[in-house]
Amino acid sequence: MGSSRRDFALRVEDVRIPAGDGVTLAGWFVARPAAPAVVLLHGYPANKADLLPIAAALAPRFAVLLMDLRYFGESGGRATTLGFRERRDLQRAVAWLHARGHTRVGVFGFSLGGAVALLAAADDPRIHAVAAYAPFADLRLLGRETYGPFVHLMRVSALVFLGADITRPAPVDAAARLMIPVLLIASREDEQIGFHHAELLRAALGANPQVDFYVLDRGRHGEAASLEPRLRDFFLAHL
Repeated sequence: MGSSRRDFALRVEDVRIPAGDGVTLAGWFVARPAAPAVVLLHGYPANKADLLPIAAALAPRFAVLLMDLRYFGESGGRATTLGFRERRDLQRAVAWLHARGHTRVGVFGFSLGGAVALLAAADDPRIHAVAAYAPFADLRLLGRETYGPFVHLMRVSALVFLGADITRPAPVDAAARLMIPVLLIASREDEQIGFHHAELLRAALGANPQVDFYVLDRGRHGEAASLEPRLRDFFLAHL
């Protein structure tokens, strides 16, 4: 938390990508011509600076695009939709990378960002590999367990203003359709998104022969240490 680009000696390009509904999405791009690219998505509530340590670890071998999800950081938007519109936003980021010549694209997402990555990859063949750390399997389930009033309010607001149920499709349903390499990371001690979410996702991914389930026995939500080498090796193997 509180990291800056200078802390990691990264030279970044400020990026602005228009979402389908006109919201401006902000990002930092670490260029590496002709290399595969990895998009990094933060959790809730946070911003792209939280992912600078991972960006620094990947930058020697990959182009890296750190995105602020809508409503967070420097991105526009009046509210988060907890994955519903964010999955399309990620597809816009992938299209931006394609336009820059990066046709091999992977995504890493933490928590909400991991759920967004799973949702988007199920519908977008341009995403070739996904690493998700502590994603929720089903927003309705998470609402009943932990964030009840917040999820209920967001769902009702979306039904009124978007005419859509933002809890569907669920990441667990998207995962069942994925046949690309997936690295699923979860801690048994996660107090915000229980380990059973990872177990539900693992079961949904059961038909996919390219799944690596990395279980952490210790660590609260987001506390995993030294993920960078595993993420680097995963994307090196699959991009």
